[in-house]
Amino acid sequence: MRTNEVMGRLEAAVSALGDVDVSAWSEDTLKEQLGDLSAALVALDTVLSRVAEEIRARGLRIEEPVSA
Repeated sequence: MRTNEVMGRLEAAVSALGDVDVSAWSEDTLKEQLGDLSAALVALDTVLSRVAEEIRARGLRIEEPVSA
């Protein structure tokens, strides 16, 4: 996959995650979805950690963008 495609997909994933607002979910909905939500969060953490470690292994730092 081309770099631009990968970056586009990452940006789309960030946007999709930004739309998640569990505070708006009812208690029942949250309880119903908790297993799937937990699995998705653990999988996401695993992938993000892998990518971050690959970057660090090349001697680079991951920095937070400076807000304007």
